[in-house]
Amino acid sequence: MAMVMAQQQRESSSGSINKHQLDSGKYVRYTAEQVEALERVYAECPKPSSLRRQQLIRECPILSNIEPKQIKVWFQNRRCREKQRKEASRLSTVNRKLTAMNKLLMEENDRLQKQVSQLVCENGYMRQQLQTATAATDGSCDSAVTTPQHSLRDANNPAGLLSIAEETLAEFLSKATGTAVDWVQMPGMKPGPDSVGIFAISQSCSGVAARACGLVSLEPTKIAEILKDRPSWFRDCRSLEVFTMFPAGNAGTIELVYTQAYAPTTLAPARDFWTLRYTTSLDNGSLVVCERSLSGSGAGPNPAAVTQFVRAEMLPSGYLIRPCDGGGSIIHIVDHLNLEAWSVPEVLRPLYESSKVVAQRMTIAALRYIRQIAQETSGEVVYGLGRQPAVLRTFSQRLSRGFNDAINGFNDDGWSLMNCDGAEDVIIAVNSTKGLNATSNNANSLSFLGGILCAKASMLLQNVPPAVLVRFLREHRSEWADFNVDAYSAASLKAGSFAYPGMRPTRFTGSQIIMPLGHTIEHEELLEVIRLEGHSLAQEDAFVSRDIHLLQICSGVDENAVGACSELVFAPIDEMFPDDGPLLPSGFRIIPLDSKTPDTQDTLTTHRTLDLTSSLEVGPVTNHAAGDSSSCQNTRSVLTIAFQFPFESNLQDNVATMARQYVRSVISSVQRVAMAITPSGLSPTVGPKLSPGSPEALTLAHWICQSYSFHLGAELFRSDSVVGDSVLKHLWHHQDAILCCSLKSLPVFIFANQAGLDMLETTLVALQDISLDKIFDESGRKSLCADFAKLMQQGFTYLPAGICMSTMGRHVSYEQAVAWKVLAAEENTVHCLAFSFVNWSFV
Repeated sequence: MAMVMAQQQRESSSGSINKHQLDSGKYVRYTAEQVEALERVYAECPKPSSLRRQQLIRECPILSNIEPKQIKVWFQNRRCREKQRKEASRLSTVNRKLTAMNKLLMEENDRLQKQVSQLVCENGYMRQQLQTATAATDGSCDSAVTTPQHSLRDANNPAGLLSIAEETLAEFLSKATGTAVDWVQMPGMKPGPDSVGIFAISQSCSGVAARACGLVSLEPTKIAEILKDRPSWFRDCRSLEVFTMFPAGNAGTIELVYTQAYAPTTLAPARDFWTLRYTTSLDNGSLVVCERSLSGSGAGPNPAAVTQFVRAEMLPSGYLIRPCDGGGSIIHIVDHLNLEAWSVPEVLRPLYESSKVVAQRMTIAALRYIRQIAQETSGEVVYGLGRQPAVLRTFSQRLSRGFNDAINGFNDDGWSLMNCDGAEDVIIAVNSTKGLNATSNNANSLSFLGGILCAKASMLLQNVPPAVLVRFLREHRSEWADFNVDAYSAASLKAGSFAYPGMRPTRFTGSQIIMPLGHTIEHEELLEVIRLEGHSLAQEDAFVSRDIHLLQICSGVDENAVGACSELVFAPIDEMFPDDGPLLPSGFRIIPLDSKTPDTQDTLTTHRTLDLTSSLEVGPVTNHAAGDSSSCQNTRSVLTIAFQFPFESNLQDNVATMARQYVRSVISSVQRVAMAITPSGLSPTVGPKLSPGSPEALTLAHWICQSYSFHLGAELFRSDSVVGDSVLKHLWHHQDAILCCSLKSLPVFIFANQAGLDMLETTLVALQDISLDKIFDESGRKSLCADFAKLMQQGFTYLPAGICMSTMGRHVSYEQAVAWKVLAAEENTVHCLAFSFVNWSFV
């Protein structure tokens, strides 16, 4: 008995005892020799066939008493144990990694707690020192503690403003020559003998900042005078007004300044600043002009345009100008801003969060302008057609300012929207308060005009190089422009020849002649005259020239200029080209957006929660892994188009119709050009894909309503008279927020009515950057995933009341949401998904 027990214990310890319960309820015990024979076979073939198992029994006498079914069960159990062993090994490895990671996180948490404690102690010490210093200098301690220092902005309190000025000076110098900001070299702007200067941008700081340093052959006082006149060199500066000025120490001055800056697109409001500007001299002979924002409202825009501005913040910035022994000056420029990116659509926020854009449009532009003036003063620059450099600069500034005025359409300038209900892809603005002569000194020019009309639009471009697109538009005008429209605008420049419609018939050859006038020192901006050749079709005027002349500036054609804006702005001019001739600028502006790397966790969450639609993706199946890697190479930019037309009062509606159709045709041409110039390997995207005024939007509106009725057996609109084009209008103004998203592995919105845009606090351009899962909270995502199968099977589903999120981060509550499949006309193809949020409101 003892020998039997010992034998069983030895077999159990070696893992050679296996029990298998047969149908008869009996167990089979394998000897060590039997297990060894089975293991040899398992090593060769873990899953032997029935014939192989029978052969094994015949070849191994020790297995002769084992039935084939028992052998099969043994191999099944053996494979199961192997799988369990591998899984246990994997889990053990994962556990070790998680343990190590947990240890690292605990150490990091301890370090951060110690750092927080240290900072709290330092903060308390500094607070105590400040209170002590304040109590020593001011008998009213309570007043000094409760009143922020920067709020002492009243011109009647020079001592308080001088204190702010001295603080601003110290902070500015620490940025210009110190290490207060972590500066890194501006991409694509390597310093060298041929470089204008040394440029850097902030790597990690509050707001956006840029710095420049260069040698300029002008005296410090002249440089300071030029730079303080910001509208002369900063193209985005609309106005600068000094409200108060009083002297300070070292022959310096303190000024309270109100500045307005244009918005670069039609999709965002303009910015304004209320700042203190301090000009002083240092002990080493350097001249400093530093500036920072003041707290409080201060000065503001005209009440008519108050809603068109957002108050931005200028952190300590300015100019440090050091005289050189051999003449000239070394200038340090720092621009540090907080542009309040929260106030713009999410798709535009990279533009307002990019230090590279600030560097190109402000910092580098200032240094280039100073260098330009220096070279013109020394006679190094000679322009054609006998024009003085100052006159040509004025032309460029007038073109840029007129184009910015058209894009922004400020109410205090007399602009107002014309028949705009929000459902148009092209915005029509009209200005009847001033004629074309408002931009010139010629009081007699075009005073009979009824006003100016502007047709403008903005769209998102993806994978389209801005510099290449602008070069193409400049060199191949006939690919997108209608020369008869140019002729209409040019005709308004000649008194007595203005008419619409029915101008003198003219045939244009489609060719253009570019006559250069001048360029900046680095050729980043070109000023030129364009002649469009035309011939009269009337026999009596067969030998009369019908050429059209345009004054044009082109900038941003260098593909290597990171963050640079590309523009093509032009205006018809008289062939005599008078210096004070009226200008009515139109054109294109393309602003690159910094690509944003998607958060890895968000991406994983998106694919995990919404992977239910991966099998429903329309079109060929794509490799998502490859798509994710290639998305890093995608470039995005915002294209803004604005065309201005003069009109007589009785022809305003006719001109508006013509302008809207013309701008739509230009947009279509730009889309076609974008497809042609997109680099190989990248798929171009021109957005928004669906604009409310497009035929595609009208088709989608019909599909949405028809699918709603088909699935839910009810009408989306109560009125039975809604037919034809009115379907889109009723859908656009529907009280519920209606949104459509694509059927892809990562669903993104492709269309929304006005209520939907209001709920998401976004625009049609930014809509296609918003994914479906981003607007739902965790509960909403779970509810959607739970009902998704039901949605795809029966065609619709009801989602319970919940909370969603706008792009501005605000919570939105809704009583109910209805989701349904939008079917194409054949009713057998799912085009997209539609959602209707009922009785939504901000929490």
